[in-house]
Amino acid sequence: MTQTPPPASASANPPTEVKYGERAIAEGELLTFPNPRPGRRYTIDISLPEFTCKCPFSGYPDFATIYLSYVPDERVVELKAIKLYINGYRDRHISHEESVNQILDDLVAACDPLEMTVEGDFSPRGNVHTVVKVRHVKPLSDGTGM
Repeated sequence: MTQTPPPASASANPPTEVKYGERAIAEGELLTFPNPRPGRRYTIDISLPEFTCKCPFSGYPDFATIYLSYVPDERVVELKAIKLYINGYRDRHISHEESVNQILDDLVAACDPLEMTVEGDFSPRGNVHTVVKVRHVKPLSDGTGM
């Protein structure tokens, strides 16, 4: 004799409501604003200690601190936009290497900096600690880097 589970009641699984933060993350884009000091070389350092994504093989969560360092050219990335963008990775199945490279690609596309480095310092899992660092240098008009 097999038993069938009782029917799920509507109150046990209420409809999922999209929270305002989830909506902001989903709608977020990397907004920029004009560099307040164009022509002056200065560095912007940002750390994002709550980065999460999921392993593309196991589905287990990965945790990291993302460090951004860049020398802006004409545009600067707005900080809240970076926060929302980074939070968009939390449910993505993506490797450490691909996530850090994708972050660099997206930020370079958004603000076209003179230089940018993105480092992902991933928390140890299974006795393995990974740090992935990628760098971009804007080519000079003659096609060479700085």
